Amino acid sequence: MSLLNELRKPSITGRGASHQSAAPLLEITDLVLRYETGTILDDLTFQLDSGERVAVVGPNGAGKSTLFKIIAGVVAPTSGNVKIRGSQPGGHLCIAYVPQRTQVDWNFPVTVADVVMMGRVGKLGLLSWPKRHDWSQVRQALSEVGILDLAQRQIGELSGGQQQRMFIARALAQEAELILMDEPLTGLDVQSQESIFHILDDLRQRGVTVLVATHDLDQAAERFDRVLLLNRRLVGLGSPAEVFTSEKLIQAYGGHLHLLPGGDALLALTDTCCDEGE
Repeated sequence: MSLLNELRKPSITGRGASHQSAAPLLEITDLVLRYETGTILDDLTFQLDSGERVAVVGPNGAGKSTLFKIIAGVVAPTSGNVKIRGSQPGGHLCIAYVPQRTQVDWNFPVTVADVVMMGRVGKLGLLSWPKRHDWSQVRQALSEVGILDLAQRQIGELSGGQQQRMFIARALAQEAELILMDEPLTGLDVQSQESIFHILDDLRQRGVTVLVATHDLDQAAERFDRVLLLNRRLVGLGSPAEVFTSEKLIQAYGGHLHLLPGGDALLALTDTCCDEGE
């Protein structure tokens, strides 16, 4: 898949939709996506507000990646509504979509700074050249995530943690209010994961809402404000304690879930991992 196509899609869809300040940051109502092969998402309704950090969890094929692409305006739903501050997602420059690393061509001949500058494309327009202010925004974003020294590095030379920092820097340069991160922590060592969470903490202080798709239920319970449990339908949305009940987990994971007693808590072991395979 072309890196340019994958990363530019959400940021060139319009010159900026109007925001209704009183409206929820994200509001999804009766969302359905069907293909000839079957239903991918069915009857989703929920809303999120500014500054939330939400883990999106569920088994392979639950629709996590597809949901992110619909919110970003990359995929059109069959029916239902998605609104960002009261408007359809297609015209919003405030949504940043970070795809799974396996979906990116890391041999593409661009530098880290080039990718971060892609976050400015929606504000510039396709035929406009970056100005001094835009490059200043790129340097500031790279500095904030700690990889300014890698600005001229070819993207394939980065480690997994550095790749995720680059994507977050792109979202910062885009001045995103909503960041969708699809399995950003998969394959990263503990130190790299902690570095990403420190950056996410800073984003929360700025009022940026972050949705993170993950298979790590323990991490979702410990490091996120709310959890959205998905298996084509919305199984639960709330605090980890509210959502990670035996009833809801079995409803979402079925035979892939094994519940074990663990002191005062319930341990959930799943045999799902890696990419969605949707």
